[in-house]
Amino acid sequence: MWPFKSAEKRIATSDPYLGEFLGARWTARADIEKASGLAVAHRAVQTISENLAAMPLKVYREGDNGDRKAATDHPLYGVLHDQFSPTLTAFEGREMMLAAVLIHGNGYARIERNGRGQVVALHPIMPGSVTVEVLTNGRHRYKVALANGGTDTLLQEEVLHLRYRTADGVLGMSPIQIAAGTFGLAIAQQDQAGAAAENAFRPAGALVFPDKLATGTGAGSKDSVIQKFKERFVGQLKANEVMVLDGGAKFETFQFSAKDSEFLESRKLTNLDIARVYGVPPSIVGITDNSTYSNAEAESRALVMRCLAPMARRIEQALNSSLLSPEARKTLLIEHDMNSLLRGDLVTRYNAFRIGREGGWLSVNEIRAFENLGKITDGDSYVQPLNMGVLGGANDNRAVIDEAAA
Repeated sequence: MWPFKSAEKRIATSDPYLGEFLGARWTARADIEKASGLAVAHRAVQTISENLAAMPLKVYREGDNGDRKAATDHPLYGVLHDQFSPTLTAFEGREMMLAAVLIHGNGYARIERNGRGQVVALHPIMPGSVTVEVLTNGRHRYKVALANGGTDTLLQEEVLHLRYRTADGVLGMSPIQIAAGTFGLAIAQQDQAGAAAENAFRPAGALVFPDKLATGTGAGSKDSVIQKFKERFVGQLKANEVMVLDGGAKFETFQFSAKDSEFLESRKLTNLDIARVYGVPPSIVGITDNSTYSNAEAESRALVMRCLAPMARRIEQALNSSLLSPEARKTLLIEHDMNSLLRGDLVTRYNAFRIGREGGWLSVNEIRAFENLGKITDGDSYVQPLNMGVLGGANDNRAVIDEAAA
């Protein structure tokens, strides 16, 4: 009752649809499936997932002297290198998992082990069908929705879980959700471009009549004229139809083109923003406006060092933690071989090897290891140029050298 006021009650909610219904300010949203279909986003996801899937991923066995050799006799080696599952090759399985991480923020696979606890297959699971629960002891439990309507419950040891950046240590966040504003703008621009293409990018206009049109929906009314005009002239296949106007009617176009409104430049900027979200150089995703022959190699190296290397380390640590027991991790290690992507051309590599060999810090077998070649007999020796001597050797460098080598 006036002048008394009732106490105000507020309800906190994080539901964006409810907030929009109640008049809250708009927050950017982007449909993950639609956003991942954008050309730049698709190319970025494919570039990262294909390059990492094509990169050798091996299980190494470490010796007491620090020497590492590929553990080709271990069942997990074949899973990561040859056959991911009975229906997927290693490339297809790894590509599928990486794409899920880059689009949905999470990649799942059911782990199949043999009687000795060794991994013999990995079966990818669709991210949308998995629900993660945190138990009272802090461990995770995974519930997978099956196609027949049932639910399969898996323990933490039975699931390989790859995450993008996580805020709670349980689920990874999708890059599309993190940068929802960027992807939402890109989708809106693509829809706008598609709407303009419906009529061959011809601008809209106005039908001007000298006299007032009849009201209602009957013949000669404003609504009926607009409807007939759309049926006859609107649409890409009707763009070149001949227009005949009588009764003093005129068609006046609105002179606003995509170029005048800088629409094309805005789309380019949005595409660059999507490339930034994934950390991919512009030329890698097809944006070649500022690309030259001189910076193409630099951008390729930047892709490896700033994008692929951190993602590779993320994957390696998840694999080592989930697929190897604590005891096995004392002698076994899962790691990508990135040397093939970081090394230069043949002449550049051989010149670098020559400098290292002549400088005395590389042996023949170390150089051969860089080129994935086997060791040779007496290939572990080091050499140095004859015109180099030990500091302080004065006039008898050879005697000092021989004495130091003895």
